[in-house]
Amino acid sequence: MHASTHKPMKNWVLGLTGGIGCGKSAVSAMFEKLAITVVDADIIARHVVKPHSPGLAAISEHFGAQVLNPDGSLNRAQLREIIFADTAQKTWLNNLLHPLIREKILTDLHSANSAYVVLVAPLLFENGLEQYCDRTLVIDVPVEIQLKRTIARDNTSEQQARSIIAAQMSREDKLHRADDVIDNNRPLHLVEQDIMQLHQNYLQLTTND
Repeated sequence: MHASTHKPMKNWVLGLTGGIGCGKSAVSAMFEKLAITVVDADIIARHVVKPHSPGLAAISEHFGAQVLNPDGSLNRAQLREIIFADTAQKTWLNNLLHPLIREKILTDLHSANSAYVVLVAPLLFENGLEQYCDRTLVIDVPVEIQLKRTIARDNTSEQQARSIIAAQMSREDKLHRADDVIDNNRPLHLVEQDIMQLHQNYLQLTTND
């Protein structure tokens, strides 16, 4: 699983993942507090389709002005509707965006100047991003907690939340593939203690690499 032998960047990379509603952003904020650079795949996914980007230009050329808001930004709801109904269009979009996202991720991982760098990606394993990581950390909570948090945070129905969870890699598979696991279904100060411990371990590993 570890690809440190042919990793294309100089930095030691920790891949951080977990299902929807598991609290990835709370944990990545803990690493940032420790002065560790965090590269977030979701933020990059938004960056590559921002107004005036080549990504957005290609999307509007392909789908037409219907996928743009009046201010020229991407109308995500409209685009989601189109690709939800048409697998071929979804494939086209993925083929456009995945290389752009990957390229920006690699650039950001490479240019980070902290002791190591954290790559946060909900689909770390699904999209093969773990090949760029030296080690992986899964943030884990029971599915019922995922459901509760997702419904509360995103104002979605239980059915919708369940289908999002079902579409992601199963909790068991993630746990099986992870090098490290953090149980995030407990008080935050306990999670922070564990992150501090892992941080010390990672610092040791970066100096040994």
